[in-house]
Amino acid sequence: AVLAPIVARPGGLTVLLTQRASHLRAHSGQIAFPGGKIDPGETPREAALREAHEEIGLEERFVEPLGWLDPYLTGTGFRIAPLVALIDPSFASTINPLEVDEMFETPFAFLMDPANHRLDQREWQGRMRKFYVMPHEDRYIWGATAGILRNLYERLFS
Repeated sequence: AVLAPIVARPGGLTVLLTQRASHLRAHSGQIAFPGGKIDPGETPREAALREAHEEIGLEERFVEPLGWLDPYLTGTGFRIAPLVALIDPSFASTINPLEVDEMFETPFAFLMDPANHRLDQREWQGRMRKFYVMPHEDRYIWGATAGILRNLYERLFS
């Protein structure tokens, strides 16, 4: 489960993203939403909120869940449940360096502009895989994160 946090800044909406820690075994250095595995007895909502708190110190009192996007199935066999939420901009963050190298915000308008959505493809394990890419400044947003953002765009504007 992941939290797709939209921050309500006075200058416009942003999407809060993380860069995963470079020392992690899986998906190191990639741009991601806060999130992770659902623990036994935990709901997807509880997991998304717990992981956001563990990774970036986001407290639940600053989070207003808006709804779920379609589950996102990765080419590597993961099923991701994305919870979209509005975030109060007065939140304070504390990055957990064991999981996250950096936290940053990208303008919502940029991410919701289809002109910034590019389909790319690469061979992986003998198979061609297609995925969305949304490069912004020095950030390479791709794969599951870009796919989830594309799903949000389609839900809102298609």
